Parts: sequence; structure tokens; C-alpha cells
Amino acid sequence: MVHLIDRRVQGKNKSAPNRERFLRRYKAQIKEAVAKAVKGRSITDIENGEKISIPVKDISEPTFGHSRGGVWEGVYPGNDQYQKGDQIARPKGGAGGGGGKGQGGNSEDVTEDDFAFQLSREEFMNYFFEDLELPNMVKTQLSATQDFRTQRAGYKTTGTASSLHVIRSLRGALGRRIAIGGKSKHRLEHAEAELAAELASPSPDHRRVGGLREEIHHLKIRLAAIPFLDPFDLRFSNRIRVPKPATQCVMFCLLDVSGSMDEQKKDTAKRFFILLYLFLTRMYEKIEVVFIRHHTTALEVDEHAFFHSRESGGTIVSSALNLLLKVIQERYATSDWNIYVAQASDGDNWDNDSVQCRELLSKAILPLVQYYAYVEITEGDPQNLWLEYEQVAQAKENFAMQKIESPADIYPVFRELFKKQPV
Repeated sequence: MVHLIDRRVQGKNKSAPNRERFLRRYKAQIKEAVAKAVKGRSITDIENGEKISIPVKDISEPTFGHSRGGVWEGVYPGNDQYQKGDQIARPKGGAGGGGGKGQGGNSEDVTEDDFAFQLSREEFMNYFFEDLELPNMVKTQLSATQDFRTQRAGYKTTGTASSLHVIRSLRGALGRRIAIGGKSKHRLEHAEAELAAELASPSPDHRRVGGLREEIHHLKIRLAAIPFLDPFDLRFSNRIRVPKPATQCVMFCLLDVSGSMDEQKKDTAKRFFILLYLFLTRMYEKIEVVFIRHHTTALEVDEHAFFHSRESGGTIVSSALNLLLKVIQERYATSDWNIYVAQASDGDNWDNDSVQCRELLSKAILPLVQYYAYVEITEGDPQNLWLEYEQVAQAKENFAMQKIESPADIYPVFRELFKKQPV
């Protein structure tokens, strides 16, 4: 019999198996509560869990109640109205008059309480990202990293007691005993049969009987001297460290920092980028992030300069795309890296440059990347860049685009970009 012991650290009066069972049983209600909770949640709080509540009616279970029938005796301290033997009117209402709902007022006045509990960060992210996926995630090659994993590699004759393989050791001991004592045991059986036949004869040969008895005694001593388990028989499980292949990806963040992009639009773009990064961390073990900001020229910067630097002037989006293509070709081989690009802009661009952007995406960039997501942060009509990108979206499956008008649109747009595709 196999016994599984859960040694996970648990809080006081908490049971991890019971919690997992509860989350599985009320999965639909919890997902609905998570969807409502994220609407008013800031992206900066994504590292934390979430306190959610579900209606009590959804988790109600059958219970036993006590009927009000029969003879009841009670002690009422401070009673100045009744004496012993007085009859007290039976309470109004049916059986099972416990402290449940439906008492003490009309049904219209009864409200459903909510059952509130805290979801951990991991549980919250599991429910939030459950129905999302990364399109075209399969890559032609996995890149080797410095991580190692242990794997079984046969058996060895030395090791610790915890790595002793009992079945393999007993199997070897059995084979050894058969190999060493097989001939003696076979001769013992024949000698015992000969002794029995000699004793059963009318005139047994006493000299032969004595010789057979001496031989049988010698064979039994010889077989008894064979040890049941010899140190030579012990076998220990052998484990070796082998390089562990791990998937890796690079995430390019392209942001328009021209004069038309105010701080509110930059903050909206930042929230979208953070959400995408958290989503990628669930899919890949190694992630690199490259920040490219642009106005009339493009520049690769660190995260602080990416979100906080102030620029003015016009916009030439093709400068960012050209720099993106150059970085991919120089540092991120498509055979080793899964490449994802997220671009945020208000859509404002020079008319002739938007056509060039469409050509760059279609012919040079999209064949190299796994997925390209473009979000346009604007409240007005679509800009010329949007109109050109629409032609790309119709022709390429790994390109998607959505419009964000306010921070409240970030979650719906993100889910639309990365929803699971029908098989």
C-alpha cells in the first residue's frame, strides 16, 4: 500500500486538500467572482491575491434540523411571568426552526449573505489566465540552459540506505542462491530419494544407508551456509544530472513617446505591457524583455527611460520597426528564441510612413515572430496607421490589433488578443 503524505506548510486551522476540493467544486462561481474583481483592480496590484465572495446559496448543502414537536423543558432565568406547570404557547412556524433564513420577517426583506475568502496570487492568476493561450507557441527548437535535472540511470553497488532498491537486491540474491546452491539442492533431492528407496527394500544395505545419510547431512550444511542476502547483492538506485532544456522567449515592447502621447496614455500602455509579461512568465522559464521607444527616431532603452522619459515632436513608426528587425537579426536567432512583440501607440504617424510600416511587418518582421499584438490608445477615429495595419491583420494570422480607449479596456482587450482559438 502506498501512503502519500502532504507536507506542504499550512496555516493554522487550514487544510490544503480541503481548499483544493472547495476550489474545484465551485470553480464556475469563483471564475465569475474573479472576472468581477478584476474590473476595478489596478494592474499594479497584480502581484497580490484577491479577496472575493460568492453567494451563500451557491455553497449551501443539506443539513439536519431539530423539530419543535414533543415535550420541551427549559430554564428561563429572571422569569417573573410563569410558574412551574404553566403551559407556554408553541412558537409559530414549521419544523426545523433554527436560525436559518426565512424567519423574523417577510421573504422580501431577506438578503443573501456572501461567503468571502482570500485567493492567493497563484490561484488568482490561474483563474484569470485559464481560458487564454499564446498563439503559435510551438517553436522548432528548444535552447539548452545551465539548468539541470536528475534522472534515473540504472543501478550501482554502493549508495545510501534511502536509495536502496529492495526488489532489485532481492532478485539478485535469489539468482545468486540458485546459481550457487542449485547443483547441491538437486543432488540432495536424489540422495533423499535413494535413501527412501533403500530403506523400503526388504534387505537394505546398512553401509549404503549410512553413506547416504552422511551425504545428505553434508549437503544440508552446505546449503545452509549460503547467506540469504549478501552485501554483494545490494543494489542502489543511480541518479545522474543531465542538462535540462528549457524554452525561452524575448518580449519586445514598442512605445510611441512623441508629443501626442501624454502620461495617461503611457500609463495605459505600461499596464498592458505588464499584463503581457506576467502572462509570458506562466508559459516560459526564461524571458528577456527589450524596450524600444520612438518618436522621429527609435532607441533601445532600459525600463525606467522607457516609461518616464519625455519627448516632443512628430512620429515615425518605421524607425522602431527597423530597430526591432535589426535587434532580432543580431541577437535573437529565430531557431532558438520565441519572439513576441507588443506595440502601443496613439496611431498618429506620417502618411507615407504608415505604408512603409505595413510593408516591413508583412515581409520582414512577421515571418520571424511568434505573435505581434498592436494596441492603439485613442478615443477618436482610427488613424492612418490603424488603417494600414488592418490590411496586415487580414493577411497574417500571427498579427492582432485592438483599440484601448480607457484603462478599463485593458483586460477585455488583452483577453481578446490572447483568447483560445477554436480547434
